[in-house]
Amino acid sequence: MPDGQPLCVHDWPLPQARGGVLIVHGLGEHAGRYDRLARWFNARGCAVRAYDQRGHGQSPGPRGVLGHPDDLPADLSVVYADYARTLGTAPLLLGHSMGGLVALRAVLDERITPKALVLSSPALRSHASRGLQRLAATLAHLLPNLPLRNGLDLERLSHDPHVAAAYRADPLCHDRVSPRLADFIFRAGAACIAEAARLDVPTLLLVAGDDALVDAAGSRDFSAAAARTKQLTTRYFAALYHELFNEAEPGRSQVLQQLEGWLERLVGPPGFEPGTKGL
Repeated sequence: MPDGQPLCVHDWPLPQARGGVLIVHGLGEHAGRYDRLARWFNARGCAVRAYDQRGHGQSPGPRGVLGHPDDLPADLSVVYADYARTLGTAPLLLGHSMGGLVALRAVLDERITPKALVLSSPALRSHASRGLQRLAATLAHLLPNLPLRNGLDLERLSHDPHVAAAYRADPLCHDRVSPRLADFIFRAGAACIAEAARLDVPTLLLVAGDDALVDAAGSRDFSAAAARTKQLTTRYFAALYHELFNEAEPGRSQVLQQLEGWLERLVGPPGFEPGTKGL
């Protein structure tokens, strides 16, 4: 990155790909957890790249720490531009949870303009109390890099118990968050909802109705405010948990079916000849 911070990049290349997808992961996890989703996109003709955000995965540095409140969307803009140059076309952007927030913030700030955006359980609102949010804002000024537990309820990641077990056993996952990072999440989520009417990119919003990690009401409010733009398609999954792409069946297949249908309506079915409608 421009400040010298290295980021670990993961690629799932595909010869003669019809387009590309850039994936942005969530808090405490890393890009390697998206291997199955990346291969799903590969099977539909798309190359995939993901990266470990600073403070996560194989990217070096203290866990969950930012040097500046704006680091994550700034990093995304650099990674996205680099991947677009590699592909020769703008990739689709997909963000999950905190990654969805980072992706949406970067789009609304006009740092990047993807051809399409997918948001999976974006962290637009937290279950944290207002008092805790005010404390995070205070500590972000006084002790911005203080290591704190992120409090994620791993049992509510997915109805598949193997998902939480694998997360706990994964040495690249962590449970840390700094006050500066927490304050970014709280502030950026509220700002995205307030600016929803500025959305100008075709967007699919996938909402887990039974989400214990982020407050799904944030997605509902964003969806209502963005409706006038005619750019947003929202799909609710009332009984599903936070990690929609890692849910137990038949939930996971239902989510992927909605994603595939939206992509086909947007750019055409898998296997079409690359052209102006390519991803």
